[in-house]
Amino acid sequence: MAERTVGIVGAGIVGLAVGRELARRRPGERVVVLEKEDRVAVHQTGHNSGVVHAGIYYRPGSLKARLCARGGAMLREYCAGRGLPYEQCGKLVVAVTEDDVVRLGALAVRAGVNLVPGLRRVGPEEIGEIEPHAAGLAGLHSPRTAITDYPAIARAFAGDIVAAGGEIRFGFPVRRVAPAGAGLAVFSGAEPVRVDELILCAGLQSDLVAGSAGDVPAPRIVPFRGEYMRVVAEKAGLVHGLIYPVPDPRYPFLGVHYTRRVDGSVEVGPNAVLATAREGYRRGDLSPRDVYGIAAWPGTWRMVARHWRTGIGELRGSLSKRAYMRIARRYVPAIGAEDVVRAGAGVRAQAVDRDGSLVDDFRIHRLGAVIAIRNAPSPAATSSMAIAEHVVDVLDGG
Repeated sequence: MAERTVGIVGAGIVGLAVGRELARRRPGERVVVLEKEDRVAVHQTGHNSGVVHAGIYYRPGSLKARLCARGGAMLREYCAGRGLPYEQCGKLVVAVTEDDVVRLGALAVRAGVNLVPGLRRVGPEEIGEIEPHAAGLAGLHSPRTAITDYPAIARAFAGDIVAAGGEIRFGFPVRRVAPAGAGLAVFSGAEPVRVDELILCAGLQSDLVAGSAGDVPAPRIVPFRGEYMRVVAEKAGLVHGLIYPVPDPRYPFLGVHYTRRVDGSVEVGPNAVLATAREGYRRGDLSPRDVYGIAAWPGTWRMVARHWRTGIGELRGSLSKRAYMRIARRYVPAIGAEDVVRAGAGVRAQAVDRDGSLVDDFRIHRLGAVIAIRNAPSPAATSSMAIAEHVVDVLDGG
């Protein structure tokens, strides 16, 4: 009997976690990861803030809530076993207005239902004990929230796949997926790869790749560039861990926040600015094809009609460092525009439904022998190993 082959499109952390889980649970099968770039973790994984989330924000019972808790525990164990960076620096969610205080209470209830470990409500004095340079009326402290190096984890997952006899094929942009006998043929510019089952983990290209395999148009990916500032070394010591605002429940974005990285640097951000290219990491990056796709989707215009005021504010912060830091400075007054420099940017693959709704939860479609991950925003990196378990369960009919 010929060896069965399972293909995975995308060598970001989710695709590699799925490949690793398949190699672990199906040792008699061959795993092939197909990646259009020349290395792993080029896009969302490689531009990640490095936070290991504890599950504060997510709707109880959602896939995000379930898989974040499980995935975070798995990731902690994996990093310990492989000697990968993992620092439990803690997160402080800070309320700076009376409206924030009300939303903070609702957030505390949600986090309690999600059984976030060690979470506690704190007042102004305790905020100062945890983060001496932070300011606020009240806060939630999550001591188990951590930071790590997701590209390093992705490389380790890739190593696990190869060590188990799998393959990662670079320079293979997927153009088309077609039935081939009892299986599937995955086409690029080269000879097609034949697989028995296929899992699509294509991130910023997820809707296009899923469409090539026959999936429905919705949701469509609308890219948002998230820009970061880096705190100068002389002021980096003012932030001990992670300092976040109270999120606006209307949006899946968490707002500009302070993030300590495993190398000791501190970043501020990201914002969320509509990008003019799916892989548009610089402000001037423009893809006419991507712009046309964004503009042609009815959900884009319905989204803009609802949220244009917020979009203008985000654009103002993108263009002006002073405007960007005016918001961030409410949380750490000692760090201003003169204390930061422009750093890198990431692009979030934000799924938008036809009615303009911003898709919040993970969304996974099954199409016979194909499973398409259509929406996997934050905390997908935290949840990656649990997402992999879930996807393989679905593949196995669970």
